[in-house]
Amino acid sequence: MDNSKANSHNFKKIVIFASGNGTNAENIINYFNKVPNVKVSHVFSNNAKAKVLQKAHFKNVSAGVFDRQSFYDSNEMLKLLQEIQPNLIVLAGFLWLIPTSLIKAFPNQIINIHPALLPKYGGKGMYGDHVHRAVLENKEEKSGISIHYVNEKYDEGQIIKQIEVELEAVDTLRTLRDKIHSLEYTTYPKVIHELLNK
Repeated sequence: MDNSKANSHNFKKIVIFASGNGTNAENIINYFNKVPNVKVSHVFSNNAKAKVLQKAHFKNVSAGVFDRQSFYDSNEMLKLLQEIQPNLIVLAGFLWLIPTSLIKAFPNQIINIHPALLPKYGGKGMYGDHVHRAVLENKEEKSGISIHYVNEKYDEGQIIKQIEVELEAVDTLRTLRDKIHSLEYTTYPKVIHELLNK
């Protein structure tokens, strides 16, 4: 009995915010399903039709939807997160700006992944294929991923880790997207794990 109490005390919780298909979210859930004393406790989305919600249900992770009012104009989401007490809030393809109240309540506990080498190709509207197209159009020699803390501005928080990938003349939107996804899947869960062990 004492053992289980000790374990629950050391248990670390991750909350994921996602807006879309949830491939990164699913990958993170799968990774931490194999890690003792860490679990993804909740997945939240601002999009009721997001496939990430079905994926969370399928993995037995609590999933919820919120709207602008509960996120920005009331303390509803803030109170909910304070009840959950996550060790880390992980953005995985989440497109809204995080309100200041949440950033203050969870200092250095909210992280995001961006599909480019910040500060290049960051900011509002720069996500997914929008980023990859811009990288290809500018004939960049490399792209990559940036994992960073979240602050009040899009993609401007302190960088935790960046990994580069070389671009080749034959790269297309699809091949670049695949390269970046591959980097995200291998790197993001490991960085989350490292931060939880700090």
